[in-house]
Amino acid sequence: MEYRHELKFLVSDRELEIIRYRLRPLMRQDSHQQAESYRVRSLYFDDLDDSCMRENEDGIDNRRKYRIRIYDGSTGVIKLEKKMKYRGMTRKISGRISQEECLAYMSRDLVRLKPGAGELEKELYARIKIAGMHPVSVVEYERTAFVEPRGNVRVTFDRNISGSENIQGFLAEKFTGVPLLPRGCHVLEVKYDELLPQYIAGVLETGSLQRTAFSKYYFSRNYKNI
Repeated sequence: MEYRHELKFLVSDRELEIIRYRLRPLMRQDSHQQAESYRVRSLYFDDLDDSCMRENEDGIDNRRKYRIRIYDGSTGVIKLEKKMKYRGMTRKISGRISQEECLAYMSRDLVRLKPGAGELEKELYARIKIAGMHPVSVVEYERTAFVEPRGNVRVTFDRNISGSENIQGFLAEKFTGVPLLPRGCHVLEVKYDELLPQYIAGVLETGSLQRTAFSKYYFSRNYKNI
């Protein structure tokens, strides 16, 4: 996957419902979404100097983050991901890992790579050895996703975003975190390739959307200052 445009907006309950109502006839629900929404939980990594957090704080344009992700509290599918940002655009590389490998990352007990490890695993392993990359925070939220093949558009609503520094609770069935946004405030994300179709752009216009650079990872590390 090449770099894509990514726009983020803070939305209220009312704005979210208006946009969702407008989108339903125009975009289909993500095929991976079996219900009205699903839970996304991510375990984020940073190095001994907190470089990822500081780059985000300083607005560094060319940066990357590593994370492990599960869905609906299940260990059936566990993904290791790297998200890169460059000139306001993003790109994501991901691959599946086992529960045993996830536990090893969580405990920082990485003696050696498994035979046939992928490039992403090798890259993170090197970062662990060289820069002390390690898990630092967990984020969970409820996501509703719509997709449109034309323009490869994906619109997501992320609600009830919470964070925690309890790394060992990442694979627990239930997650307990601290809210990262005020009550009734959510994040709308719009991702697309070359051009956002006008009929979708029009649906998203409410006259009061606030563009934001909100980073779930950054706020999960600074929730005490919120």
